[in-house]
Amino acid sequence: MRRFRIGSVFGIPIQLDLTFLLVLPLFAWIIGTQVEQTTGFLNEVLAAGLDPAMLANGNLVWVLGITAAVGLFSGVVLHELGHSLVAIRFGYPIDSITLWLFGGIAQLTEMPENWKQELAIAIAGPIVSVVLGVLSYVAFALIPGTQSVVLEALRFVLAYLALMNIALAVFNMLPGFPMDGGRVLRALLARRRPYARATKIAAEVGKLFAVFLGLFGLFVVGNIFLAGLAFFIYIGASGEARQTSMRAAFEGVTVQDVMTPADRVTSVTPEMSVRELIQTMFRERHTGYPVEKDGEVVGLVALEDARAVRDVERDAYTVGDVMTTEILTIGPDRPVMDALTELQANSVGRLLVTDEAGEFLGLLTRSDIMTALSIIKSSSEYGALNSSDSQTIRPEP
Repeated sequence: MRRFRIGSVFGIPIQLDLTFLLVLPLFAWIIGTQVEQTTGFLNEVLAAGLDPAMLANGNLVWVLGITAAVGLFSGVVLHELGHSLVAIRFGYPIDSITLWLFGGIAQLTEMPENWKQELAIAIAGPIVSVVLGVLSYVAFALIPGTQSVVLEALRFVLAYLALMNIALAVFNMLPGFPMDGGRVLRALLARRRPYARATKIAAEVGKLFAVFLGLFGLFVVGNIFLAGLAFFIYIGASGEARQTSMRAAFEGVTVQDVMTPADRVTSVTPEMSVRELIQTMFRERHTGYPVEKDGEVVGLVALEDARAVRDVERDAYTVGDVMTTEILTIGPDRPVMDALTELQANSVGRLLVTDEAGEFLGLLTRSDIMTALSIIKSSSEYGALNSSDSQTIRPEP
């Protein structure tokens, strides 16, 4: 979904996902329509002594709903900021903090594999939420019961935020990897296990938790929101386990080990017609080629570029008309996982491998990486493939 930057804190961009623009009014509406029930609950749990008749009055409920919802999501931002500042302290930059349908997420450029660092980063958010809850309760307790509507409304919001921030901390500490509790679990498991193995165990626990949360949300409380959250926890656990497995598999493997060398890469010329290009792709079973002119790579052309030309015009259009001239390059000594990140971040299928002088050394595609991953995972010499004297992996182009 599209995101909008609304500002920054400590140099960290704060973004709003489009889904947040739906969930914020929804939360405000839910809180506003349940002011009387919420007041009774706060009186029971916190002995708040709030007057439901004074609060559930006219348009005041909507003011309370909007204020409490904004306060709640402000707490979510501070929760994520807690993670972010600790991560930055350990040298892990933060891309952004994003508010979306299910709360907030701090996007680290790299996850720490040191269990102590991950533990500190993971618990920082819940600690911030607990502190916010305590401060909100202290502020609530300092305001005496009164017949003032304004002060009574303020007491309601503070009591609500005190309870919800504590609830947020508790919920996030459940072992639903990749939630905070799941990351704490992985950090503790990684004390005596390899990081990839710890991730696999934490991910399996997280997926089991997601299944139970989804069943609870659907069949016990009838809450679609909880069921949706469970789905994203399950997907997140699976995705992070897969990424960690790949990082472990490709440890010590560079772009040069996986790429198709230049002498084995078929190139095409800008003058070739689009129809000839498609015929070449069919014959060689490749879907992308570097475009070379006078011994220099001037572009890349892929199947989707050729498909954009109507069949009746494919003889008239040339490769030079449809090729991409904004070429993404990478050095041969870069880790393979860096290359995969570049491919995913730019939504492209291939990278040109060049040396410092810009000389074309080879081509690296997603299929090259996936083929290499399959070879590594199926090899009984897993450790040897990651050692400095391992044999270079050469997937078929």
